[in-house]
Amino acid sequence: MNTQLDPNEARWFAVYTRYKREKLVHKLLDEKGIESYLPLQKVTRRYQRKIKHLQIPLLNCYVFTRITKMEYVPVLETPDVFNFVRFAKELIAIPESEINLMRRVTGEKVDIEVDQGLFHLGREVEIIKGSLTGLRGKLIESKGPKNFVVELENLGYSLRMEIAPEWLFPLQQAAKVSG
Repeated sequence: MNTQLDPNEARWFAVYTRYKREKLVHKLLDEKGIESYLPLQKVTRRYQRKIKHLQIPLLNCYVFTRITKMEYVPVLETPDVFNFVRFAKELIAIPESEINLMRRVTGEKVDIEVDQGLFHLGREVEIIKGSLTGLRGKLIESKGPKNFVVELENLGYSLRMEIAPEWLFPLQQAAKVSG
């Protein structure tokens, strides 16, 4: 069984955690000296008497860890870790580019909502402004011109965010102009 775990080269993998235990798992892995990443989004909750600013996980029940084969069992032995995310019973490494994409997304001042399931079809666009510059994805036309979807292929998730139309460049039109 080829799991993409390497004895020498550390690669990114996703682990399932107990619900609302993502921050604890991230801390415990850090204490073990195992590199991990927990993408957090800033949200504001308004209550009757106060306003709270929170950082909540972008993806519930997921923590990403960069490990070699030797660190596989110590990660599984971490409290509140259920298992590694697998596809067709195979442990699949997540490309560094997708981890970097999540880092860029969580650093951007845009509203983000996570959607699991089928991706909507629409016009291909590229972001031309802000920390997400160069990112490509599909615009969801049924939700309006400001809703942009980025597909993280290995996770089966899409990130839906509001982006001003002037920050987008339609790639289909670019092909017609240059050709």
